Amino acid sequence: MNTFYTIAFSILSFTLLSAQESQFTRQDSLRGSITPERAWWDLTYYHLDIAVDPDQKTISGKNTIHYKVLKEHNVMQIDLQPPLKIEKVLQGNKQLKVTSEGNAHFITLSTTQKENSKNAIEVYYSGKPREAVRAPWDGGISWKKDQNGKHFVASSCQGLGASVWWPNKDHMYDEVDSLLISVNVPSTLMNVSNGRLRKTEKHDNGTKTFHWFVSNPINNYGVNINIGDYVHFGEQYEGEKGKLDMDYYVLKDNLGKAKKQFKDAPKMMKAFEHWFGPYPFYEDSFKLVEVPYLGMEHQSSVTYGNKYLNGYLGNDLSGSGWGTKFDFIIIHESGHEWFANNITYKDIADMWIHESFTAYSENLFVDYHYGKKAASEYVIGTKRNIQNDRPIIGHYNVNKEGSGDMYYKGANMLHTLRQLLEDDEKWRSILRGLNSNFYHQTVTTQQIEDYISTATKIDLTQFFDQYLRDTRIPTLEYSFEEGKLKYRYSDIVDKFDMPVRLFIDGIPEWVQPNAKWQTKDFKGNKLTVDPNFYVNVKEL
Repeated sequence: MNTFYTIAFSILSFTLLSAQESQFTRQDSLRGSITPERAWWDLTYYHLDIAVDPDQKTISGKNTIHYKVLKEHNVMQIDLQPPLKIEKVLQGNKQLKVTSEGNAHFITLSTTQKENSKNAIEVYYSGKPREAVRAPWDGGISWKKDQNGKHFVASSCQGLGASVWWPNKDHMYDEVDSLLISVNVPSTLMNVSNGRLRKTEKHDNGTKTFHWFVSNPINNYGVNINIGDYVHFGEQYEGEKGKLDMDYYVLKDNLGKAKKQFKDAPKMMKAFEHWFGPYPFYEDSFKLVEVPYLGMEHQSSVTYGNKYLNGYLGNDLSGSGWGTKFDFIIIHESGHEWFANNITYKDIADMWIHESFTAYSENLFVDYHYGKKAASEYVIGTKRNIQNDRPIIGHYNVNKEGSGDMYYKGANMLHTLRQLLEDDEKWRSILRGLNSNFYHQTVTTQQIEDYISTATKIDLTQFFDQYLRDTRIPTLEYSFEEGKLKYRYSDIVDKFDMPVRLFIDGIPEWVQPNAKWQTKDFKGNKLTVDPNFYVNVKEL
């Protein structure tokens, strides 16, 4: 997802509400915090077993939730959003009491759960889930039809929450260890979900059930259903961990276009395995699945709706010319397999961990295939999309993300950090190290900051405070006085002193400004600041 002033700016509209003006409610806290009714149990396995009726726009079925008890308790929070309704909850053959408070449903178990024990409940539900008006930014189910009049249905729910279409523990801190998703649809259609297809069952009532199994941990918004008149093609990629199955599901009328356009997929895999390390889900394969909206980073089931065009719906978000050399959705959404699906935020306030690194991955794709100069031009070009409206980090414990600047301000922050290292192999080792050290984990901003500071051997406290927690961009102010360069930073957080590279008559020269004026002998006629640094420049 990204910004573009004329066409794509709406892609970030879901973040435009000022955090300072937000009035958070108890429902926000129930959704966004680790409540006592969530904290005592650890998710181990889901079996989501549902029937989808596209004619009636309904979903019905059950989710069997397996868990391990971390400490004794007897009330469990499960989330499901209206107009969907929980019909009943069973443990064994006993029906349990359910008390609802908005989207949160508190289930009283028949006995206090003993520490370290393992158990399961069955949550039966049904109804018409919220329909997405402008997927994927407002979330829900897209009930569309293809050009042949056949149903074309897909889910998307980041931010809003997976509980918009199925009952689950709807908080990012606890990922389920594995998942079976069984989806019953009309027999003329196919459902494609995450992981690998275990089997397909035909029924006498004119329906089929598709059983997809995910063997790796998965975040709840990464789980998806995609229903359509699909055809399949695929290939095997020789990757860092061996043979990787890459499968593609598209509407049958688009097969020819897809075979041409999806050649970007192995190019993506080659670039990102180089920069980030092995694809994190070899066991579950990699898929691109056509959907009736732009696209989303569903784990091992990346959804695609970029109309088989290069760029973002044919446009270059950077204005550099490099953005139309590749299919934006294939590259960006697949980049999330490393940053979002492998490394996942615990709280959506830290959504920059997903979006800054993945927006930056576009630059690294360009770097790998077209060179470092092209990549710099691309990422610098995306600065035009930055608003500096509010901090990148949002509010914790209330399900509130920060500014949409997490995309391209975040990308340019990381690009600046690469310049400070002056060592591309070390930078690559840090990116790969993040994906290795936090493999299949949920993380906080502090963990990411600490890891990068340790790996770079640079105290980056003020650096991250400046770019993640402040809206101001450091301004290098300078003047010339009697053969000396006088310079300082303004618009900075306390103690910010990031080095920056200048060019004096084309020759590189480093300075380390801070809030106080400094001087340096100046022998030259022309001074420019390296545009690879995300700073403003002001000659006095």
